[in-house]
Amino acid sequence: MKDGIHPKYFQTKVTCGCGNTFVTGSTKPEMKVDICSMCHPFFTGKIKYVDTARRIERFQSKFANTEITSLQKRKPKRVVEELPEDDEY
Repeated sequence: MKDGIHPKYFQTKVTCGCGNTFVTGSTKPEMKVDICSMCHPFFTGKIKYVDTARRIERFQSKFANTEITSLQKRKPKRVVEELPEDDEY
């Protein structure tokens, strides 16, 4: 390797939002992440919404006062009585 062209390599301490910490190698001495393998739904098997942009909260507040038409009871359809069939007109 050439001298002076490669970044410095550190033993990096990674801290997750859930409180988990671990050590790995990187070009930065310290990292903070939102999610790791200890709290990610794929590895834990638990359902967890990862919403860093607050999209779910904005969606719920936007549609909080609206009524969902599919959950409302529908009016029964009007029944049309069929006339008896006559061959004579």
